[in-house]
Parts: sequence; structure tokens; C-alpha cells
Amino acid sequence: MKVINNIALILTIIGGINWGLIGLFKFDLVAWIFSGQDSVMSRIIYSLVGLAAIWCISLLFTNRTAD
Repeated sequence: MKVINNIALILTIIGGINWGLIGLFKFDLVAWIFSGQDSVMSRIIYSLVGLAAIWCISLLFTNRTAD
């Protein structure tokens, strides 16, 4: 479970950085890397980031104990 949590956090951070770039500079890094927002790879990345964000909601309600 810890690995999934870490992957979800990394993807959410990537999404946050991308949104920050869009907000500050009107630059979509994911679209730039994968040749546009409509490319299959861009849509996969956007979908994974969205799913990771939904997963991270569950982290708000977990009991945090030292592993």
C-alpha cells in the first residue's frame, strides 16, 4: 500500500507542477512533451494524475503510524 501511496503522491505533485505552469505561464508541460493535449500519451498522463488525486483523498483519512 505504501508504494501505491507514494506513486499517487508523485503523480499528484507532477499534476500540481503542470497546473502551476499553466496558471503562471500558460505552458502545459505534459502537452508539450507529448505533442499536444489530444495525444494518447497526454490523455493517459492526465487520467493517471486524476486517478492519483482521487486516491490521495483517501490519504487524508488514514491513520498515520510509523512504519
